[in-house]
Amino acid sequence: MPIPTASADTLLDSWGTNQAKFASLHSAYSASGANELSGGGYARLSVTWASASSNSKALSGTPYNFTVPASTVAFIGFWDAVSSGNFAGMFPAGNAVAYAFSATSSTSTLLAPGSGYASNQQVVAFVTGGSSLPSGMSAGVIYFAKSPSGDSTQLSATTGPGSLLTLSSDGSGIIQAITPEIFAGAGTFTLSSASVSMV
Repeated sequence: MPIPTASADTLLDSWGTNQAKFASLHSAYSASGANELSGGGYARLSVTWASASSNSKALSGTPYNFTVPASTVAFIGFWDAVSSGNFAGMFPAGNAVAYAFSATSSTSTLLAPGSGYASNQQVVAFVTGGSSLPSGMSAGVIYFAKSPSGDSTQLSATTGPGSLLTLSSDGSGIIQAITPEIFAGAGTFTLSSASVSMV
């Protein structure tokens, strides 16, 4: 059964208070919190959250400024401790809106109502409750939108004229734009906003 909004908000508030107390930066996606930056003065930062409302919860007290070494920041993670601790999940840099999508293997095309991606825009996909990504796609891997038209797009593993991703089964999930930030040397990554939702 669907979770009522009041219950979802209670769960989100518990998550923010007990699990997502520290933010981290990661060079690539991981379901376990791997690929965290290190060195160059980098450290996790303590964060606070606004009260959840309408199945969503947003960071408060922003901006949060991280000192980073030469690196790529692609994902922001959350933990219950300033070091080690228990991993509480991560989201793509850029905090873009996530859209539900369905994909058809016969055309290797994704339909994500409301998305409207630009050609070669970087995106990532994830499963939601009860969904399975189509065969040929992996959660958290950065893909490039190809030949987007309205709410539909195909994907490629490379920018430019790279070959299209071939999907060998139908599937669904959520798709979200990602904006990795590349640091050629030491610098500051600013986390200006973030929100999580029950899906």
